[in-house]
Amino acid sequence: MTPSAAATERPWHLRAGDFLRTPEGHSAILGFVGAVLITFGGFGAGSVRRQDPLLESMHLSWLRFGHGSIMSAAIVWIGVLCMIAAWVRLGRSTLRGDVSLRGLRYIVPVWTFPLLFAVPMFSRDAYSYLAQGALLRDGFDPYAVGPVVNPGILLDNVSNVWTTTTTPYGPVHLLLADAIVRVTGDNVIAGTMLLRVAMLPGLALLMWGVPHLATKLGGNTAVALWLAVLNPLVLIHLIGGVHNELLMVGLMVAGIALALERKHAFGIGLIALAVAIKATAGVALPFVVWIWMIHQREDAAEKNLAEPSPIASFVKTAGTGLAIFVAVLGSTSLIAGVGLGWTTALSGSAKIINWLSLPTIVAHIGTMATSWFAGDHFNDILGVARTVAAGVLIAIILYVWWRFRKTERDAVMGIVIVMVAIVLLSPAALPWYYSWPLAVAAGFASSPTMLAVLTGLSTWLMLVFQPDGSIGLYTFPHVALAVFAAVVAAMSLRTEDPLRLRRKQPEKSVDATSGRP
Repeated sequence: MTPSAAATERPWHLRAGDFLRTPEGHSAILGFVGAVLITFGGFGAGSVRRQDPLLESMHLSWLRFGHGSIMSAAIVWIGVLCMIAAWVRLGRSTLRGDVSLRGLRYIVPVWTFPLLFAVPMFSRDAYSYLAQGALLRDGFDPYAVGPVVNPGILLDNVSNVWTTTTTPYGPVHLLLADAIVRVTGDNVIAGTMLLRVAMLPGLALLMWGVPHLATKLGGNTAVALWLAVLNPLVLIHLIGGVHNELLMVGLMVAGIALALERKHAFGIGLIALAVAIKATAGVALPFVVWIWMIHQREDAAEKNLAEPSPIASFVKTAGTGLAIFVAVLGSTSLIAGVGLGWTTALSGSAKIINWLSLPTIVAHIGTMATSWFAGDHFNDILGVARTVAAGVLIAIILYVWWRFRKTERDAVMGIVIVMVAIVLLSPAALPWYYSWPLAVAAGFASSPTMLAVLTGLSTWLMLVFQPDGSIGLYTFPHVALAVFAAVVAAMSLRTEDPLRLRRKQPEKSVDATSGRP
C-alpha cells in the first residue's frame, strides 16, 4: 500500500483534525466563529420581528433595546469582520494552491450551518416572501393585490414599503412560499427556517456549477468557488438574509454550465426555472442560443458537413429554446393558478432609493448641483435619469447580445456584462444583486489585481447595509469605515499584513565566539 493510499484511508475525524491544524483550517474555524457571532448578535440587531414572544420567554428581549441593542450590533459586526478576514485568508491560501476545491467545498457547510438558525439578517424580505405565500394560500392573487389585504401575524412583519406592492417574483417562488406557509401556518420562525432550507438547493447548484464554468472557461476551479460561493456577501446576504436570489442564481449557473457541456435543452430548462423565481435570470437565455449555435457549427465541422445556415440554425435553436421556456413557465403558472402579472409588478422595485443605482446617483448629484437656484427637484430628476438609464440599458443589452456571439467565452462574458449593466442601471440596486454577475464571472481566469478589486468591492457591499436591513449609505462615518475595510481586505489578499500591525520578532543575539544563542 502506498503512503498516499494509506493517508486517504485514515478515519475522517483524524483527517479533519489534521486539516484544522493547518492555516486553512484556522481560516475555516475563524469563519465559523464569525457565523456564530452573526447568528447570536442577530437576535437583538437583526431584522427581528416587531413582536417577538420567543425572546421575551427566554428573557432576552433586552437584546433589542438600549445597551443590549448596541452590544448585539457590535457582536454582529465583529462576526461579519471575522468572516471577511477568514475569507481573505482563505483566498491567499487558495491562490497559493495550498487548499483544494474539495477542501473549500467542505468549508461551505461549516460557514453556512450557524446562519441557518439566525433571524433574517440585513433584510426583511423573508417576511414578504411568507406574506406572499399566505396570499396564494388564502385565495388571493399575489399579482393583483399586496399583503395588506390579508391581515395577520405574517403581514405585521413586512416592511411598510412592500405591504401594498404586488409580487414581482415568478410562479415557482409563489409555489415554494405557498407550500411553506401551508406547512408552518403563521409561525414566522418555522416559516423563515423552512425558507432557508428551500433555498439550499441553490447553494448546492452553485457549488457544482461554478467550478464547471471555470473548467469550461479556463478559470481556476478553487478560486472560482472561493470567490462566488464562500464570499461573505453571498453567504451572509443570501443565506442569512433569506433571499430567493440563491435559488435563482444556482439554477441559472447550473443551466449555463449544462449548456456549455452541450446539454442545451436541460440547461435552458433550468434557466427557465430560475426565471420562474426571478425574471433577471432570463438575460442568460439569448446568449445560450449563441452557445447552442456555436456547438452546431463545431459538430458540422467535425463531421465534415456543410456549415448550417445561420438563419436556419437560429430559428431552430431559438424556437426550441422558446418552446422549453414557455412550457416551463406555463406549467408552473398553471400549477400555481396565476398568470403573468408578476411581469408588470417588476416596477415595484422603483420604491427603493439608494446610492447603489446609477440613476439615483445622477439624481442626487443633479439635485445638489442645482438646488441653490432650482430648489429640491430630486423626484423629477430621478424620473428623467431612470428613463434615460432604461433606454441605455436596452441599447447595451442589444449591442452586447449581438457583439458577443462568436465563441462560448464571448457568450458567457456577454451574460456577465448585461447583468452588471442591469444592476447599475436599473431603478434600484441592493448589495446582494451583485451575486448575479459574480457567480458567472468567477468562471473566468482573473489576475491577482482583479481578484483584489473584487475582494474589496464584495467587502464594501457587505458592509454598507445595517444588520436590521436599513441603509447605511447615507451615513458618512459608516461609508468611510466600509471603504477603509474594503481597501484593507483588497490589500490583504496579496499581502498578509498590509497595515504592518505585527511587530517583527527581535533577532536573537548570537555569541560571536561559540556561534550559539
